[in-house]
Amino acid sequence: MCVFCAAVPVAMVIGTSVHTSQREKVKLAEEEGKIPPRRMIPAQRVTAVVIGGLVIASVVYHTRFGGVI
Repeated sequence: MCVFCAAVPVAMVIGTSVHTSQREKVKLAEEEGKIPPRRMIPAQRVTAVVIGGLVIASVVYHTRFGGVI
């Protein structure tokens, strides 16, 4: 498995973890009656861009170089 193909699931797990963490912070703040923290980085969008970039890089790598590592 090439580096790009191996990085796709890793990026998905990290993105999901960050998104879940952000949602938990918002939920906890709402339960305590505080103002929810503003999300500085939209985790879903960043994850989608990273995964898209990895998929494109993987396609280029496998078609251009024949998948030879």
